Formats: sequence, C-alpha cells, structure tokens
Amino acid sequence: MSILEKILVEKEKEIAQLKTNGIKEFPLIKHNIPSIKQTFPSSVAMNVIAEIKRASPSKGAIDLDVNPAEQAKNYAALGAGAISILTDRTFFKGSMDDLYEVREACNLPLLCKDFFIDPIQIDQAKAAGANIILLIVAAMSEDQLKQMYTYAKGFDLDVLCEVHNESEMESALKLGADIIGINNRNLKTFNVNLSVTETLAPMVKKRDRGSDPLSQLPLLIGESGIKSRVDVERLAKADVSGILVGETLMLSDDLQVTFQHLQVPRMKGSIPNAR
Repeated sequence: MSILEKILVEKEKEIAQLKTNGIKEFPLIKHNIPSIKQTFPSSVAMNVIAEIKRASPSKGAIDLDVNPAEQAKNYAALGAGAISILTDRTFFKGSMDDLYEVREACNLPLLCKDFFIDPIQIDQAKAAGANIILLIVAAMSEDQLKQMYTYAKGFDLDVLCEVHNESEMESALKLGADIIGINNRNLKTFNVNLSVTETLAPMVKKRDRGSDPLSQLPLLIGESGIKSRVDVERLAKADVSGILVGETLMLSDDLQVTFQHLQVPRMKGSIPNAR
C-alpha cells in the first residue's frame, strides 16, 4: 500500500468521526482577503506560498514545536503571498487549531493543506479560516473531484487542484480548475523531481479553450523539492506564477536570506497573463 493510500484509509476514519461528532466550531474572524488569482499574476517576483509543516511521512519530524502564529508572522513580514498550513494530524502532526491560530495572526490567504475526500472536511476548513483548499486529483475519481470542487467554490473558497502526471493534468483542465498545483513529488514513492513541472506546465498553454480563445489560463503553482534559487529559476522558466515551499523554510537558519533566494524575477508573459 502506498503512503497516499495509507493516508486515505486514515482519512475515512477521521471523516466518520467528524460526521459523528460534528465539526469543531471556531470564533468567526472576518478579513477582506484577496484571492491569489488576483494578486499572483501582477507580481514582479516569484510568489511564495510559505508552508507551516511540523512533520512528513518521508522526513519524519521537521519542527514539532513550531509556533504557527509566529511562523506565519515571519513569513508575512518577508513577503509571502499566501500561507499553507498542513492540518493532517496522523502523518504530518498538524491540526485545524494550527490553521485557526494562523488565521488570527495574519491577513494573508490561507491554504488548508490536507487530504480532502468528503465535503464535511471542507466545512471544517472553512470554519477554521481557510481561503484555499487542496484537492489532489490522484485521491479521487473525476466525479468525486467535480463534486468537491463545486462544493468548495460554493463556499467562495479557492481550490488548488494538485496534479502529478499528464493524466491528472488532463483531468484538472477538463474540470476547468483555475489554480493548478504541479507536485514534483511522486505520491507513491515520495521521490522528488523538478522535471515534473517542466513536463506538465506546457500542457496548460496547449489546452483547448473552446469558443473563447481569450479565456484566462489557470494560475500555475510549482510544489515540492524547491531548495535553492536555481530550483526557482527552473520553475520560473516553466511559467509558474508561484511556488509552495515547506521544508526549506521550516529548516532555514535565516528566513530572510532564504526568501531572497526564492523570490526570483518571474518570466515575462507568464501563463496567467497569456492571451
């Protein structure tokens, strides 16, 4: 059984518990937070979705004692365009409380990074303050993906639709996903290869836009394995508008320097502005 399959088995148990006990309620916090679909295309430098990640199945403990609110404030001060919070408890040692603490601490768009397969999880993420949720194409059927995508959009949530190969990219494009994350990590082996983004990104430009050739192309986000300025430059050449970075930031001895390495100039004519 792959790591993804193990995670999904655990998610089914969590969902059953959620449906029995109900979602956790959090005090409402109102912020006027713009969508990354509006903010990312206009930036000159690479947009960074900075992640709060306590642990992972492949690396084990990263920083179990991180203070989510303080980490988020540091990310925001250094120019993060959005913040991702891993909320899976069993495999990543996160929680919805982490998400809510970050919501209290900053006004940036927040991505709830979890393994969503049931609408009740979206209810919980929304209640805890998420602006964006992650939908992994590999984790569900096309019908289920469409149901989850439509449900999230009904809550005015943005959806980062994550793909790992050509078939999944086709599914995301067929869905009409307006934000697509290309994950360089193989979810079966957890090996990482930046060439995944370089291979899949061109598929977006080639997609059939039907009767409206001027329709907006999806926002592209490069994910996983981003450690250096050279890595970011590779992804910039592939026309991504943003990068999602976790371990590199969580393990950084000097966040300011690390952010400077990540915020490289973006390529002219990047995908979201293409016509």
